[in-house]
Amino acid sequence: MAKVDTSLVAHLPLFAGMTPEALDEILREARSARYPKNSTIFEQGADAQSFFLLLHGHVRAAKTTPAGEQIVVRYVTPGETFGLAMAIGAARYPATAMAVDDSVVLIWPTSAWPRLVERFPALAANTLQTVGTRLQESHTRILEMSTQQVEQRVAHALLRLAKQSGKKLDHGIEIDFPISRQDIAQMTGTTLHTVSRILSGWESHLVESGRQRIILREPHKIVVLAERSVDSGTA
Repeated sequence: MAKVDTSLVAHLPLFAGMTPEALDEILREARSARYPKNSTIFEQGADAQSFFLLLHGHVRAAKTTPAGEQIVVRYVTPGETFGLAMAIGAARYPATAMAVDDSVVLIWPTSAWPRLVERFPALAANTLQTVGTRLQESHTRILEMSTQQVEQRVAHALLRLAKQSGKKLDHGIEIDFPISRQDIAQMTGTTLHTVSRILSGWESHLVESGRQRIILREPHKIVVLAERSVDSGTA
């Protein structure tokens, strides 16, 4: 694949504070790759041989528990890094990454990480900030799981996805990648049956959903529903 134009990625969080020369040198260490829809980028428990920057498409990170339950950890959108096991001192990937749609990534070998962060401290600082933000997101989701009703958790999940990858339409905001009700269930710690019941109940006024497609028709009302638990707890 052709060399990446530095002007297309210079604004991304991973490269904040980088000079054009530094960015060019970092990109020379990377290779680009395409992953078709539903293909696996790496498996949970595999040796963390690479880390990634998503240029195009969407990636789902999911973790399988010892009991065999699958949890969707997060969705990665263009411009975000993933597979950052080395940044948390892990030798293996803690989750499985799968392309939700046709995706293009930049890939660096993990072996290059010590050399790159020594030469470009901003790279380490930017990565640490990303890891910290995701840790905070995880804490927020744990709090939601512990204190909120399922409806509130589903509302928060939809709002996060819309904020992360929403496309404005005349009649609402569409989550701009394929996502199923099962995915929502795995994000919110509930069952497919429960999510289907909730979304079906919202169909007439709050959402429009079809096969792997969700549109938030009244986002502001979903915000009110999501935040209701802040005042009323789990009641």
